[in-house]
Order: sequence, then C-alpha cells, then structure tokens
Amino acid sequence: MKRKSVITLTISIVTLIALTLIPLVIENDSTINLVILILLYIMLASSWNILGGYTGQTNLGHAAFFGIGSLATRILWIDGFPFLPSLLAGGLLAVFLALLIGVPAFKLKGVYFAIGTLALALMLNLTAGNIFPEMSYNPGLSDYQLLPRYYLFLGLTVVTIITTILLTRSRIGLGMMAVREGEDAAESLGINALKHKLIAFSISALFAGLAGGAFAYYHVSYYLYMPFGPEWTFDPMMMAYIGGQGTIIGPIIGVLFFVGLKQLLVWNVGEYHLIIFGTLFILIVLFLPGGLLEVWHKTRKYINRQLGKRKKDIPVSIGSLNHESPPKGKELPIDK
Repeated sequence: MKRKSVITLTISIVTLIALTLIPLVIENDSTINLVILILLYIMLASSWNILGGYTGQTNLGHAAFFGIGSLATRILWIDGFPFLPSLLAGGLLAVFLALLIGVPAFKLKGVYFAIGTLALALMLNLTAGNIFPEMSYNPGLSDYQLLPRYYLFLGLTVVTIITTILLTRSRIGLGMMAVREGEDAAESLGINALKHKLIAFSISALFAGLAGGAFAYYHVSYYLYMPFGPEWTFDPMMMAYIGGQGTIIGPIIGVLFFVGLKQLLVWNVGEYHLIIFGTLFILIVLFLPGGLLEVWHKTRKYINRQLGKRKKDIPVSIGSLNHESPPKGKELPIDK
C-alpha cells in the first residue's frame, strides 16, 4: 500500500473514532446538534456530487428526493410502522421518483435539464405545502433521545462516503466520468450514457431520500413541506462547488468551510451572510472551478517547484570534494 493511502486510511479511522466518541465525551447538546447538521450536509453534498460531479449533470431538484424521503419516512413512522423499514421505504421511493423522471429529463441537455429538475422540486414543494399544511408532531416526545439519532446520521454518512469511493473505482464510475468529459465521445466508445446517468441519478436520489428520512426522525415537530425547500438543493450544491465537485473529499471540505463560515457570519453580520455566500459562490465558479481543492493543488505544486529550484541551486558539498579521488597517475603527498 502506498504511503499516501496509508496516511489517508489512518486519518479516516482516527476521524471515525473521534466522531463515535463525541456524544460520549461531550454532554453539550448544542455541539452534538451542530455535528449532526454537518453530517446531514455531508450526506446531501456527497449524494448531489454523485450526479453533478461525476456525470456533469447539474441537478437543481435534489430537494425533491430529500423531501420525498422525509415525507414517506415520517408518515409511515408516525402511523406505527417500525422506523428502519420506514427509512428504507423513503429511500426507495426517492429512487422510484428519480427513475420515473430520469428518462424524459435526460433528454434535456445542459441548462434545460437543470431547469427541469428545479421545476420538479418547486412543484413538489407547492404540492406538499397545500396538501400537508399542518405541522407533524412526534407522539413519542417523552422517549426522545439524541444519541441514537446522532449515530444514525453518522452511520448513513459513512455508508454514503464508502459507496462513493467504491463507485469511483468501479467500471460504472469510470463510465460516469467518461460521460462527464464528453457524452458523444463516451457513446462512440460503447458506453451507454443514459444508463450511467440513470444509475448515478438513482444512487444520488437514494442517499438524499435516506438523509430526508433521518431528518424526519431527528425532528420532534416540523412542517412536512419544509424538506422540499430550495435551500436543500442550493446549499449542498454550493458546498460541493466550494470544496471541489467530482472528488470524494471536496464536498466534505465544502461542508466544513460552509457551516463554519456561516456560523461565524450569522453571529457577526446576521442576514447579510446570504449576500456574502452568494458572492463567494459566484467567485469560486468563475475563478476556481475546482474549488478549495484546486487552491490546495496549486499551492502544493508551487511549493514543490520552489523546493526543486532550491535543490538545483545547492552547490556540491565540501564533503564530496574532500573525498574526491586523485587523478590517475598522481599520488597524494605523504607527510613524513
């Protein structure tokens, strides 16, 4: 195993152990809730990245799958079904919705596909707001425990990241990236572009639906149309762009940067943080299409280049001159 892989694996294991121990060491519910929010956003950003980052299809309707998973899970669970089957049903319903609209939606190219998915999310948002205007209450409020909800988010986040890693190293993942680089070129090589986009769309919707189900389990009470809001699309998309779309670590970096900066700005500038985030997003898209990872790669290349120049400028060491052998035919003088 390469040294880089060993370091990455070690950091991942240490991070996972630390996240597992957080609720056992820290008794402050506010800190635990903040970590849950970060885990939720990592799931959403990573799941959006599967379609938007690896196949190049800008999905502006991610909230539709997040919302449908939350709605189905909440209704089934409140009606008496066990939670885990309800969660799975919400995720599968999101996959069904993705397959249902995927074939006609992928006939739209570029910005038209983005507009079509945005229209789907807005339509479901309005429909859920009209059909379910009342607030959904959790009847088991007296039995509410934060710890199992924390570990639910942690487990789903780990599964999402592992699935993304396995996907990018598989033939299907390589096919997705080929479609991203050029759909016509991929088709000429025998890659079924529609098939790979539907697979990416389904996996992306599955984890968005599971995130919605965990969201429904986490909240004591909330309006059922709330998970269909556009912020559940645009915030994860912005996080993926900020960190670096089309990468595994990029959405995670974007989430940490986004949540940390948002908390800092909310405390200091209030509602004006939306203007700052909008400006930041535009600047990153225009000048850093690779996100913060691009900054890191450029910085590392610059440092390596400077170190390489310094090595070339280093003169021959004195020690090597002292040990240089004398020319042939000559002998070194010997002091008597």
